[in-house]
Amino acid sequence: MIIMPTSPTITNDYLFNGALVCHQHENGYHFSIDAVLLAHFCTVKKANSVVDLGAGCGVIGLVLAHRYPDCYITSVEMQEDLCTLIAANIHKNKFGERMSCVLSNVAHIRQVLPSETADLVVCNPPYGVLASGRLNKGDERTIARHEVHGGLGDFMRAASYSAKNRGRVAFILPASRLPELLITMAECRLQPKRMQVVHSYPGGPGKLVLVEGVKNGGAELTLLEPLYVYTEKNGPYTSAVAQMHESSFS
Repeated sequence: MIIMPTSPTITNDYLFNGALVCHQHENGYHFSIDAVLLAHFCTVKKANSVVDLGAGCGVIGLVLAHRYPDCYITSVEMQEDLCTLIAANIHKNKFGERMSCVLSNVAHIRQVLPSETADLVVCNPPYGVLASGRLNKGDERTIARHEVHGGLGDFMRAASYSAKNRGRVAFILPASRLPELLITMAECRLQPKRMQVVHSYPGGPGKLVLVEGVKNGGAELTLLEPLYVYTEKNGPYTSAVAQMHESSFS
């Protein structure tokens, strides 16, 4: 007797007081507030074409589609199960006319997307540098969190390839990787234009950095005020972050 594998258990997570639903694999990688921060940080203009690299369950694209009803989003994800999940999320939220998913490793972006067609490229890449430690390199969470199938340079080159001339790119990374991020952006002709450091709470160190750049842009950078996620250590969200999703994650 052949025993067929069971389908992953799906959870439903909500944003915007339930107006937006995001399916996720119960035992897989779950999006964090990082994705929500990036979706609110990036600059989206009227009828923009957006590419989301390493989209995971597609949450950044979902938030953008919800907030900007005239933008068009292409989610690029290399894990087939997650692409299936993105398709389900698109259908559930009725974004089928404005949102799609492409199955591809970002290193092979030239094979699946035309060059210089995106007004905006967003990316919440894997944070963990691949080390020699014990990792299950086929696990959904490992692939999403560690540079198993591509490093920052791969994502940056894909962003530069996809963005129009003078198009925008937006990344979120640990603050400790800011020097690497800026160097890699320069190598890919992406000029940083806006930057914001994210702190867990006032008085705490900067944990994350949000950076938006322009392809072939001039040398001019605006450093925004720090963003605090919580009012205090172990405290509630700040009003700025609470307003981003209008309620806590369910």
